[in-house]
Amino acid sequence: MASKAFLAFDLGAESGRAVVGRLKAGILAVDELHRFANTPIPDGASRRWDVPALWTAMRRGLDLVEDEELAGIGVDTWGVDYALLGAKGELLQNPLHYRDHRNVTAMAEALQRVPRDDIYGATGVQFMPINTLNQLFAAKRDTPALLDAAEQFVMMPDLFNYWLTGEVRCEYTDATTTQLVDQRTRTWATDLMDRLGLPSRLVAPLVEPGSILGPLQTGVRADHRLAGTPVVASASHDTASAVAAITARDGTAFLSSGTWSLIGMELDAPVVTPRAMQLNFSNEGGVARTTRLLKNVMGLWLLQGCRKSWAQQGRHYTYTELMEAAGREPGFRHLVDPDDPGFANPHDMLEAIDRVCRCTDQPCPATPGGYARAIFDSLALKYRLVIRDLAELTGRPVDRIRVIGGGSQNALLNQLTADATGVAVVAGPAEATALGNIAVQMLATGAARSLADARAIIDRSFPTKVFEPRDVESWDRLCLTRPR
Repeated sequence: MASKAFLAFDLGAESGRAVVGRLKAGILAVDELHRFANTPIPDGASRRWDVPALWTAMRRGLDLVEDEELAGIGVDTWGVDYALLGAKGELLQNPLHYRDHRNVTAMAEALQRVPRDDIYGATGVQFMPINTLNQLFAAKRDTPALLDAAEQFVMMPDLFNYWLTGEVRCEYTDATTTQLVDQRTRTWATDLMDRLGLPSRLVAPLVEPGSILGPLQTGVRADHRLAGTPVVASASHDTASAVAAITARDGTAFLSSGTWSLIGMELDAPVVTPRAMQLNFSNEGGVARTTRLLKNVMGLWLLQGCRKSWAQQGRHYTYTELMEAAGREPGFRHLVDPDDPGFANPHDMLEAIDRVCRCTDQPCPATPGGYARAIFDSLALKYRLVIRDLAELTGRPVDRIRVIGGGSQNALLNQLTADATGVAVVAGPAEATALGNIAVQMLATGAARSLADARAIIDRSFPTKVFEPRDVESWDRLCLTRPR
């Protein structure tokens, strides 16, 4: 049986990759062609994404595809960030990073203009300063001339799809991270945008994941050989792609573990209730018209920040070294809320953790392993609370957690998660985001008959590891002594 090859561009907050997936005889194999850094560039007190550098790296990934015909190309990226296009389709400026400080005040001001109930009732999306709604509100307040000069608004994956095909569209799963899509009608919430004073004229047409946007333009690759290859609107929000690779419903929750930890379940319809709003859960778009009911938790960003602080001191640690060091530390000595606002974008993550420990009458960690163990324990405890709330909102207990993404390789955190929640953790695949990107391409091009078929191909192609709960009692005692 002839194999079919698909190219997935998977861009995360730290790095990007070009991955080829080859499907033959019902088995999918992947090969990483190119990995490149995603390094924001400073702009005064702000940071911007270096989009030209990312585009150059993506074109390099295309050049590295050898004598092989591709059945499809797809792009996924992080959510919430956007780009503005001018009258000639040009990028007006490098997009701001979602951690920009202005978003916090913008969120407070936006909620003064439109009540929280109205925003959640329309969009069903968790309130976070990083949401595109707040970013656009800040832009309207601080740089109105820039918005006036813009002709169209696109999300990050849509920008790259535009450069690949010449077609300007907004893919649905990523659009839902904006907090500007009406979850009932699956269209832009233009009434909400108008109430907020945001320019609804800028939005591009929405397309469902699995739509073929058009052929790859000539000139994108140096030798034009791949010109005409179908470019697919994959589930272009990276978490949507990751969830497309697995089954996470009927009692199985997903935990997409990386810079952010996204915890939730795939449902057939959104849950937009007063309780869901009180618990601050998001209803985001999924593949095949599904909904991902989820909660964003500040994930391994805390450990990334610690590594940056140590590196500035001349001390360099790998994630593996920190995981092993954390395993030698006693548990429960330092517990912090991963979503403490002080962790959002601190100058020094080590000092930020110390500050929270001092404010809560806890000793500060003394070693790199101590900081790592504090982060892992704190994340596991947060997961326990979110899983409890997820069970309440869906009306059924969670009996298994599927951990996917880079964090699925952290055996210590996986075991702590099983212990804290009291349910089995199934870890893997680590490459879920790229695999889900490819899965949607397989659906779009007819290589898979259904989403279930695509998931079955991934399940039999990539092994997982199970972590059974071993020490639930200690976590139960901890939660009795530390009320929520």
